[in-house]
Amino acid sequence: MNEEIETILRENPEVSQHVIACLRQFIARDRYLLEVNANERSLTHRIGMYLQAQFEHYDVDCEFNRDGHDPKELYIGTEETDVYDDNAMTVYPDIIVHRRGSNDDNLLVIEFKKSSSRVSNNKDMIKLGAYKRDLHYRYALFVELGTDIKVSDPEITEVRWV
Repeated sequence: MNEEIETILRENPEVSQHVIACLRQFIARDRYLLEVNANERSLTHRIGMYLQAQFEHYDVDCEFNRDGHDPKELYIGTEETDVYDDNAMTVYPDIIVHRRGSNDDNLLVIEFKKSSSRVSNNKDMIKLGAYKRDLHYRYALFVELGTDIKVSDPEITEVRWV
């Protein structure tokens, strides 16, 4: 991870040291997944494992779709959503650090995108803003994972706090 990205990550000290540690570990141990342009879910699963080790007093979940006992619904106004859809149109966070069963202690939500994606980052920014506003996450982070090995080594290519 380059120095500029680490500087941006340090903006929120309560969580930044943990996020930096897990992203470093992911790059060191799982670079191969970026080199072969693995599915985003494969990448976020591995990063979620490293986050769990950093946030041992919280629950870390990937694509979590519950809000208590009810399906987690988030309306961002960019498309019709249905919590029971099977066409991958529903909005689920890539990784969350929270306490299951309530929205009283939602610490961190992270949206990931591969640099090879053709979808705009704007949708992720809207989602992250809505997670903070509607589901009361204290921190929201966008991370782009570089998968174009022809351009550079696979690594973290962009981070933004929302």
